[in-house]
Formats: sequence, structure tokens, C-alpha cells
Amino acid sequence: MSEPFLIGALVLASAGVWAFCEIADEVVEGESHEMDKRLVLALRNADDLSDPVGPKWFEEMVRDITALGGVAVVTLTAVIAVVFLWVLDKRQQAVLLLAALVGGFLLSYGMKALFDRPRPNLTPHGSYVYTRSFPSGHAMVAACAYLSLGAVLAELVRPRALKFFLLAVAIGLTIAIGASRVYLGVHWPTDVLAGWAAGGAWALGCWAVARLVHLGKIQIPVEDPPAAAD
Repeated sequence: MSEPFLIGALVLASAGVWAFCEIADEVVEGESHEMDKRLVLALRNADDLSDPVGPKWFEEMVRDITALGGVAVVTLTAVIAVVFLWVLDKRQQAVLLLAALVGGFLLSYGMKALFDRPRPNLTPHGSYVYTRSFPSGHAMVAACAYLSLGAVLAELVRPRALKFFLLAVAIGLTIAIGASRVYLGVHWPTDVLAGWAAGGAWALGCWAVARLVHLGKIQIPVEDPPAAAD
């Protein structure tokens, strides 16, 4: 990728960090609670809060989608992709994907412990949860893993249309997984927004640094020492 793409990636990563900070500030001050509450309840049957809106087959499909952001599925997918890239002698890409995934998990768990936000208690949870709420681990890890994987695969193919298709699939999966967490009542909408922002920023930052190293943009010029006098 050329320099403008790298600059764009760094700008987007910075925007993601800024968005996360803004969302976190709203959450800490409690200003987002009413909006979160209305959006969660809007996805539930008013007569029975244990029943999400939509038919039962759709609810089951959402559970399948949310599983794509779970620890087991994301880890298995990443391990397969890392081994595949390593066998292809694409070791830089393999390290990028591994760093994005491991960093995403560590950042997610660390920020959950830091903010210590309780899960929504307005409705029964449609999925088992065992960690705190902010930010959404599914949304953040999905962004780290799938966006990084999409970027790596896009670099391995030539047709421009295929590059955009792979990136579109990665973005679509990330959005669907995050949205499923709100639908199932296990996350506030701001949890998911923060997860997308932080995960996207981390994935873009990892990709940009890897490209800078690969292209030799980070260099320290060394001048030859002056010649000794006769």
C-alpha cells in the first residue's frame, strides 16, 4: 500500500481512540444510560421482556452470529489463519494477525476490569456471560481479528474488487457480531460502540506499523565518518 493509505489508516486509528474516549466519558458520567436503556427495551416485546422482537428462527440465528465473536471461534479461526500464513511464508502477516488478536484480548479484559460496568439487567440474557460489560469483548475482539484478517487477505489477492469484497465481509461480520450482543440483551449499545472503536483502532494501528516496517519507512540515516587527516 502507498503512503496515503498508511496516513489514512493512522488517521482512522486516531479517530477510533478519540471515539472510544468520548463514549467512555459519557458512560462514566452516566449520561448515556437513558439512551442505552431505551435502545435495549426497543428490541424486546413490550408484553414480555424475556422475548426479543422477531420470530424464533431469527433469535436462534442471532445466537449463531454472536458465537462468531466468542473466544473459542475467534481463537480457532486466528490459529488456522496464522498457521496458513506461516506455511505460505507470509510471516509478517502471521505476526500481525497474532499481535492483533492477543492485544485485543488483553486490552478488552483490562478495560473491563478498569471500568467495571455491570451488564444490562433490564431483560433476561439471551447468552451466558461471565465478564463485565464495558467495552463489549465480542465487538472489540471481532474488530481486532476479522478486520486484521480481512486486511491481510486483501493484500494477498490482486483484483481490486476482491480486495474490497474481503474488507466488506470483515466489516460486515464485525457489525453483525456487535449488534447481536445488544439484541440478546447482554450489552448496552455504548458497550458495543466502544468495542468497535477500540478494536478498529487497534487493528488499524497494528496494520499500519507492520506496513511501515515492511516498507522500510522507519529508518535512521547513518553518515559515514569523516576521513582521517593525512
